[in-house]
Amino acid sequence: MRQPQDVGAGREGQRHTSRPYAILGSGQSMAQTPPVVLLQEVHKSFPLDQGRDLQVLDIPQLAVREGSYTVVQGPSGSGKTTLLNLIAGITIPTSGHIWVSGTDMTALSEPQRDRFRAAHIGYIFQTFNLLAPFTAVENVMLAMLFAQAIPKRAQRQRAVALLSRLGLSARLAHRPAQLSRGEQQRVAIARALANDPPVLLADEPCASLDAATAQVVLMALHSLCRESHQTVLIVAHDTAALEGADQVLDIRDINRATGRPDGVDRA
Repeated sequence: MRQPQDVGAGREGQRHTSRPYAILGSGQSMAQTPPVVLLQEVHKSFPLDQGRDLQVLDIPQLAVREGSYTVVQGPSGSGKTTLLNLIAGITIPTSGHIWVSGTDMTALSEPQRDRFRAAHIGYIFQTFNLLAPFTAVENVMLAMLFAQAIPKRAQRQRAVALLSRLGLSARLAHRPAQLSRGEQQRVAIARALANDPPVLLADEPCASLDAATAQVVLMALHSLCRESHQTVLIVAHDTAALEGADQVLDIRDINRATGRPDGVDRA
């Protein structure tokens, strides 16, 4: 395997250097820390009809350094959510390899990817995906029950501590329908952090929040992840997500896919 770079060649075949927005702690720059997420020659296409495929991603190389806070931007339909789903192992690439914490996700079966994701990857979904019958504490605890990464006797205590850090100490027994959208998002963040994963993925975490609430949510997320030295990869449109970022990437600079159907029959 060749030496990983921060990002692969851009759409025009030229190297794109991500902009450093901050320096990591402990006197190390991102270039001096190993990648915790590495993509090489990753292609993802979806079948259409008449033998055609829709090419969504074509990423020669992408490395996300351990402990870094990276923001990926780009227009709707440019493959940002697909990128996160591939890294999380929710779906697999058409070809290529994706390593997360040294594990080749493309070599795992679907049940193995599910177990790996539960213990090693936190995912904040754009739609929150909270379970309606359960309280805020129970939603966070369910993530720990599935992964079995936190001792059972400590799970409630950890759930309460995370929710309290996110300003929800008075909402522990409330169900999602009883919470505002900002509060629901903070529960989703606590759930993603529940198993202390080395990698945290966030898909437009503030897309449905007002500016003031988005600022509070992002500050809390940034603070918690810095304290735990977690690697954060956020897909976001809002400029508030850029605050404190180590690097900001435009997906069009790392993705060579055109988003057009391939394999169209010609007369």
